[in-house]
Amino acid sequence: MAIFIWSAIFAIVICFAFVATRIASQSKDEGLQDTGLAILEFGRAFPTEAIRQLQRTENGQAMFVRLHDNKAGFMKNLRNHFACHLIQPGRVRVRDAVNPKAITIDFLDAPHHNGTFEFSTPMDAAEVSLWLLGNYVATHDLEPPAITAANKA
Repeated sequence: MAIFIWSAIFAIVICFAFVATRIASQSKDEGLQDTGLAILEFGRAFPTEAIRQLQRTENGQAMFVRLHDNKAGFMKNLRNHFACHLIQPGRVRVRDAVNPKAITIDFLDAPHHNGTFEFSTPMDAAEVSLWLLGNYVATHDLEPPAITAANKA
């Protein structure tokens, strides 16, 4: 009878280890692979911002968001939750990386998100860098200068 009880306990431990391993591997693979999830999470964080386009990094751990008024946003998978923030004009620095499919980004307002982000293609990396460049320029710099009487003379 004791052998039966110890065998049952051993089988339960093995089943628990198997289930725990499966859950751990599943959570490791999750990221921002699902575009719908990214839209929902960013929309929940910033309900007044209209998303125009999304660009996911190759590993799916980060997503760059292009908004309707040439603003840019950023999402990062932080294991248990997603960090979302708007990138303020002039508060980001973009540098090229050794890999043509990657760009190195320094977030001045959120330095813990700094890093090199690799995309699927070099065109995707270039597109995100253009979003950030457009976001870097202040709104008043995009407006043409006002025509005054002094300028006409």
